[in-house]
Amino acid sequence: MPANPTTEQFPSPWKEFLSELDGILAEPVQLHCIGGFVLTFYYGLPRTTGDIDYVTAIPANLNLDDIAGQDSALHKKHKVRLHRVGVANLPEDYTVRLKDMVPGQFRRLKLFVPDAYDCILSKLERAGPKDRDDADYLFRSQKLNAQVLRERYKTELRHNLIGDVEWHDQTLELWIEIFRASR
Repeated sequence: MPANPTTEQFPSPWKEFLSELDGILAEPVQLHCIGGFVLTFYYGLPRTTGDIDYVTAIPANLNLDDIAGQDSALHKKHKVRLHRVGVANLPEDYTVRLKDMVPGQFRRLKLFVPDAYDCILSKLERAGPKDRDDADYLFRSQKLNAQVLRERYKTELRHNLIGDVEWHDQTLELWIEIFRASR
């Protein structure tokens, strides 16, 4: 089960950064978050992170880099930042499964997180050792089903991948073998 944090549970400097960002925003903003922040503060992976990776911001015309990105005043003050991910592969219907990470905690800021299956599939493209370890953690801690993961990959992601699709197929199957191995 996800950790479902509140802002009180975010350690410094995240609590202050997010509260200050919320206070700066003039209108409601939704971020579709991925990466280490989601794994750490929503799914409970014990590690640190210095940014919130997001794939989508709504509204899209807001310049979040200037407000809270690399070298912004907020970044310099709190030493953490927002990071817009330029390329990410997520299943087609990931948006219908998004969860509000901290419902009702902010006036304008909403942090949405993908479900665990979508998080795993978002890591398949890069497939580095850290990505595999993150996916393994999610699979085991959330007690996921390999068949559901395969189906979502086949129906919502595979046909949108660029490059050697068979490599992705093999990587997913290798990961599932690793996930299922007893430790």
